[in-house]
Amino acid sequence: MAAPGENLRINSDRLWDSLMEMAKIGPGIAGGNNRQTLTDSDKEGRALFKSWCDAAGLSMGVDQMGTMFMTRAGTDPDALPVYVGSHLDTQPTGGKYDGVLGVLSGLEVVRSLNDLGIKTKHPIVVTNWTNEEGARFAPAMLASGVFAGVHTQDYAYARKDLDGLTFGDELKRIGWVGDEKVGARKMHAYFEYHIEQGPILEAQNKQIGVVTHCQGLWWLEFTLTGKEAHTGSTPMNMRVNAGLAMARILEMVQTVAIENQPGAVGGVGQVK
Repeated sequence: MAAPGENLRINSDRLWDSLMEMAKIGPGIAGGNNRQTLTDSDKEGRALFKSWCDAAGLSMGVDQMGTMFMTRAGTDPDALPVYVGSHLDTQPTGGKYDGVLGVLSGLEVVRSLNDLGIKTKHPIVVTNWTNEEGARFAPAMLASGVFAGVHTQDYAYARKDLDGLTFGDELKRIGWVGDEKVGARKMHAYFEYHIEQGPILEAQNKQIGVVTHCQGLWWLEFTLTGKEAHTGSTPMNMRVNAGLAMARILEMVQTVAIENQPGAVGGVGQVK
């Protein structure tokens, strides 16, 4: 007799179709997506995801950071939920699968369990975290950071995009300010299925990898102030060149990363 779960299979065609349908919202360059957090396209993507969850019989909870928690009830009312998810927001030049795969694969697990008539002891909560990318409102992992107690909600609400719009105002504008206190939920376990964001698995011809370490992030922000001067008549030793200072910082980031191998990486994400 087969062990429980041994012959379980998701409907991969349905998962693929869902990924392609979501990818129609916020199209980007080269077949990718630009569905940045709290934009109209993010609002549209959330609505589509909710409609699929409604059809699958999930109940919705939304916290004050706009994170969506879509719950399939378990058989044990005292059992803590198992969470699975990621994010639906993308980078400005993001792909179809980064984050989205983690959310929609969680939904597909629920759909497949429904198809097979399987009940679970623990509730299953498919989760869409708000502003995981941080492309529009830095830093990344903002809602999950508030959930974990790394940031305060006031700090998150005050984050501004390049146009000076705040996270809090934009969350309210698209209508996704929930009632739940952030971080109040308890978890039995959390799973996140994610694409590899580097070339290693493909280079080694491997289909799947298991996370063994967490990446530590260190963000620095510099303001470089130069002095305008005539190119032809200002001596080199009297120039205050902000562009040159920026170039040296770029080189320094590269050097520090290379000198701290294996594992260290570095980059400059934004210059304005």
